[in-house]
Amino acid sequence: MNFFLETLQLVYLSVYFILEACFRFFVRARRKNVTGEVVLITGAGSGIGRLLALEFAGLGVSLVLWDINQEGNKETARLAREKGAARVHTYLCDCSDKAEVYRVADQVKQDVGDVSILINNAGIVTGRKFLDAPDSLIEKTIEVNTMSHFWTYKAFLPTMIANNHGHLISIASSAGLIGVKGLADYCASKFAAIGFAESVALELLSTGKDGVKTTIVCPYFVNTGMFDGCRTKWPNVLPILDPDYVAKRIVDAVLTNQAYLLLPRSLYFLMCLKNIVPAKLNVMLGVYFGACNFMDAFKGRAKKDQ
Repeated sequence: MNFFLETLQLVYLSVYFILEACFRFFVRARRKNVTGEVVLITGAGSGIGRLLALEFAGLGVSLVLWDINQEGNKETARLAREKGAARVHTYLCDCSDKAEVYRVADQVKQDVGDVSILINNAGIVTGRKFLDAPDSLIEKTIEVNTMSHFWTYKAFLPTMIANNHGHLISIASSAGLIGVKGLADYCASKFAAIGFAESVALELLSTGKDGVKTTIVCPYFVNTGMFDGCRTKWPNVLPILDPDYVAKRIVDAVLTNQAYLLLPRSLYFLMCLKNIVPAKLNVMLGVYFGACNFMDAFKGRAKKDQ
């Protein structure tokens, strides 16, 4: 194909996709039926992971819950059954341990079957400035927030590709889109998680496996206790998000095959600004929106969140 034809195709498809996006903004997309799917959620023992399990509980899926907190995971399972989940399976798994991820994944395949919806949700935060964070905690943050995605994809993606059916969901963060003072290791881990998910999505498209969908979720900070003590400077623009609202929006994004979900909506505009304004103005905007002071009063949970 020559330059003229490829350029013409680009212009035509650009207009089409922009109009399609505008249409979807005003008209609710059709939701897919997930009855019978096997949904695996990492970090299901608390926070967003638990709430996602409860949202999926009434949709006729088989739930597979992974967490390093066995008691929390069992409580999530109990609540999910109360919400109508007929099949709930819990597994103790340290997602930062590659060998354990592969071992538990094999057990899931034997006990439950092939995972068709994978939600990488497990995450931790140290909340310390870079030079104050011990090497071991930095490594653990990368292992849980980033490397675990590599191992779960390796474990479950081949079957999805073979069946040309599945959905990969990465619960990332707005901190994976812009740096935040006091979150160097956390931001790095979330930036990496987003880049990894985007790259795999492109690999899938290039192989023609359009039946395997991907969703990348980037919320502002959520009121789960993980970032307890933190405050937002302008809550009307960037509010600390309600966990139930976030979980509902994530499930809706999965059911409508939404590729990206940024919460709140103001993030779409702010991320656009970040990429077009001068670097010095970016710094000023960061100060204005509180990115330099958000972590000043950070306490976090009493025990490490994972």
